[in-house]
Amino acid sequence: MIEYVIIIIAVFSAIIALLQEDLLKAAILTGISGVCIAVLYEILLAPDVALTQAIVGAAITPIFIALAIQKTKRTDD
Repeated sequence: MIEYVIIIIAVFSAIIALLQEDLLKAAILTGISGVCIAVLYEILLAPDVALTQAIVGAAITPIFIALAIQKTKRTDD
């Protein structure tokens, strides 16, 4: 039963991330989705896949998105 709740949270956070105007909020929501998927893999007894998903999906991807947002900010002079 908990698997369904985690799947729903992951899907909703991904959909909300797509609809966000603020890109930093979208990066955070992408990380939440990655954490949910990593927890789901752990529940399904795939710890090696869960660890990889946690590192890539919950840590590296949102950090890269946030860094790209920071590097490409426009300034009006």
